[in-house]
Parts: sequence; structure tokens; C-alpha cells
Amino acid sequence: MKPTLVVLAAGMGSRYGGVKQIDGVGLHDECLLDFATYDAKKCGFGKVVFIIRKDIEEAFRERLFDRIARNFDAEYVFQQHETLLTPQQIKDSEGREKPWGTEHAVMCAEKAIKTPFAVINSDDYYGRQAFEVLGKYLSSIDNDCREHAMVGYVLGNTMSHSGSVSRGVCTVKDNMLDSIVENLKIYYDDNDKIISEMPDGKKVSMTGKEWVSMNLFGFSPKAFEEFHVYWDNFMKESCKSPKAEALLPVAASDIIRHNNGVIKFFNSQETWFGMTYPQDRQMVKDEIAKKIKDGYYPEKLWEK
Repeated sequence: MKPTLVVLAAGMGSRYGGVKQIDGVGLHDECLLDFATYDAKKCGFGKVVFIIRKDIEEAFRERLFDRIARNFDAEYVFQQHETLLTPQQIKDSEGREKPWGTEHAVMCAEKAIKTPFAVINSDDYYGRQAFEVLGKYLSSIDNDCREHAMVGYVLGNTMSHSGSVSRGVCTVKDNMLDSIVENLKIYYDDNDKIISEMPDGKKVSMTGKEWVSMNLFGFSPKAFEEFHVYWDNFMKESCKSPKAEALLPVAASDIIRHNNGVIKFFNSQETWFGMTYPQDRQMVKDEIAKKIKDGYYPEKLWEK
């Protein structure tokens, strides 16, 4: 069966200052997600499910979805504050504006996912190699498989000079993911060295050669069993928090920690680029234009 691509596109874009999911970067004003979806289709994925906010639905359809849906099996679901919450949890979290996080977003799409699936961010460029590797693997497993997967990137290939980034630093043993530790503030210092700043303010130097997660995971639907456990525990601890987030890399790590499966580690040497900050947009446009000039992408992605 063909795998499904699940796209996390419900973020607030607070650092970017706008709805970056549908900002035009291609020669014909295509969005970054046009290129990810094109790559996924080319690499054997059979469907794409976008997870969005209700308030961007009209613009999302106009700027991206309707075009994708004419060329690919596509649907979208909403990540809403109250989804999966009990009446008491809704009451306890009243006033919260921030979405519940990437793991909650994937949970919102559970009913739309019928096959093994890959998860990507909407504002990151992953490169076709990653979709090839993950698409081939996901096509080989069934819905009850406990051997999941991820594609990791070299930290130095995923940095931004525009500001700090958040990355999950991976430990890998025998081509299997052993652990992921979320580093929420990694940046270049004045000497162009990579620094990770811990929650307690401690600063740790990074080599730039570390493997990191860019939220490019591949799961069978069996993973939802662990995701539900993680979500329930998260809500018990953080329901009243205005900012705590249920993070997909943490939920993925729990699969390993609880001996409920393994995560195969694939890697990509491609250079990441994405739209975290407003000044990133021109860089992304330049990179896309270069790939079109080099023949990596056609000048016009979609026929209609």
C-alpha cells in the first residue's frame, strides 16, 4: 500500500510574523509545501493530509490546497484547542492561545490516516532523497508494524543565521534511534560557533556534526497506541499550562523507552532550508530558483 504524507501546518508562525505555510516562494508563487508534496508524490506516496487551523482555512484553500487536490489525493483536518480534550480539560485550559504541539496535531489526524505515514513540518525543506528513503521503507511495512523510522540531518546543515532554532539531538546505535533530547535554543554566537542554551541558562558548544531530528518521522498506525498514552500523561501534568507543548519527538522517544517498538534511523546529507524568520524567505526563494535552474524541479510543478 502507498504511504500517506502528514503535514504539520497549524503553527502560529510567531517568529515569522505571518502564515508562512502558504507564503509564495516559487517562480509561480508556489508555497514551500508545493515542493514537498511534489517530492512525496514522485517518491510513491499516495495521499497527503494537511493539519491546519480553522482560522486559516479559506486562505489555505485559495493559496495551496485546491491546487494540490487537483493533482494529488489530498484532505485536511483541523487542530483545534478542544480536540481530544475532556470538558474538564477544556475548562482548565481556558484562555490558552498556543496550539497543543506537534504530537497533538498528529493525533488530530488519526482518523484520516489509513496506511503507514510520514510526518513533516510545513516550513522546512527536506529534499527528495529523504522522501525516497522513507517512502520506500513505509511501502514495505503493514499497519501493525512496530518498526518505525525517521530521517535525521546533520546539525550544521540545519542552522539559520537569522536566529536560534529548536532541534532534537539524536543518539544513534546500530542504525537505530536510541534517544532524542530536545534542544530548544541553538544558535551561532559572534564567533560563528554553534551554541546550545539549556533551560537553566547553561551554554554548551556543539560541533555541528550531531544528528538532529527535523520532525521527519515515519510510523505505522500502530504508533497511535503509544501516542495516546503520551497524550494522556501530558494532559495530566500540563493541562493548565499556557505554553507547554506535546512534542512528537518526545512521543516517538517513548516508543523506544517503553519497549513498544523501534525507530530505524536513516539519514540525509542534504542542506536544510526553511522559513523560521521573515529574512529567511528570500533565501528560500533563491534556493528554489536555483533548483529549478538546475533541473531538479520543473519551472511549473503542477499541470493544473
